[in-house]
Amino acid sequence: MDIVIRPAAPGEYGILGEITAEAYLRDGLLDFGEDDSYLHELKDVARRAAAAEVLVAVERDRVLGGVTFVSGSGPMADLAGPGEAEIRMLAVDRAARGRGAGEALVRACLDRARATEGCVRVVLSSQPTMYSAHRIYERLGFVRTPERDWNPVPELLDLTLVTYELTL
Repeated sequence: MDIVIRPAAPGEYGILGEITAEAYLRDGLLDFGEDDSYLHELKDVARRAAAAEVLVAVERDRVLGGVTFVSGSGPMADLAGPGEAEIRMLAVDRAARGRGAGEALVRACLDRARATEGCVRVVLSSQPTMYSAHRIYERLGFVRTPERDWNPVPELLDLTLVTYELTL
């Protein structure tokens, strides 16, 4: 399998948005399902690409998944502070999972972080049930940072995102 990681082309935004939304929906990661307000953000790849770098994993011209790389603070950063980059919205099509696309996307983000002047750390948020993603992060050297765990929707008392970081 030859998976290529590259910036998403505008013509791929729609399919990547659908892959991301479908992954979050089918994995039960949206508290309100189809009515969850975050679903629109997951689908809006053009908005993400205007504020950060969106990468895709492609095999034989088929988009397998994608990730948003935020190279510092800004409109797409949830956690990143000075000297930090952030990984957001990692998703791989269910049919392509287990073949290395997710790990390749994370590695590409780490490469970009290392090439970013002044970047000393990569951070990310994850839902507690994203076990496969956690295994990727930990295999690549990320460590849990419970002191940074947070709730993006304070009115939902049972929604806490777990955080990880990797010092470069």
